[in-house]
Amino acid sequence: MSDEELQRLVECISRDVFHKPFRHHAIFNKRLRTTGGRYKLSNHFIEINPLVIQLYDEDELIGIIKHELCHYHLHIEGRGYKHGDDDFKKLLKSTNSPRHCKPLAERQAKSSVIHIYRCISCGLEYQRRRKMDCRKYRCGKCAGEITKVN
Repeated sequence: MSDEELQRLVECISRDVFHKPFRHHAIFNKRLRTTGGRYKLSNHFIEINPLVIQLYDEDELIGIIKHELCHYHLHIEGRGYKHGDDDFKKLLKSTNSPRHCKPLAERQAKSSVIHIYRCISCGLEYQRRRKMDCRKYRCGKCAGEITKVN
């Protein structure tokens, strides 16, 4: 799907679902990582993540467009366009728009413990995912010096 086809689809959805014209631009943005789309307040553009088309069906794309059009029309009218605003929630419900899109990026599993530190005085062990500078920290139990075990 090209940007021109996306523009026509957004205009059509705006006219059919919201009964209002969409007078700005809708484009694909490859730089979006975790979100399906966004509405830009500064220029009123709607940007859609092209991964939506690759990973999901047309219904998901239409849902994201309707969600962003809710932001768009409310902002243009000077009403509450943010996720927490009542106007936004009501418009989402009345247009059958989704509150969230399906996940686009796999969440990275939290790594297991890879750094083990031990207090020289009392022997208390500290397990950490991130490396720490032993010179900056002391034991929380006895205030002794900490060293890296492995």
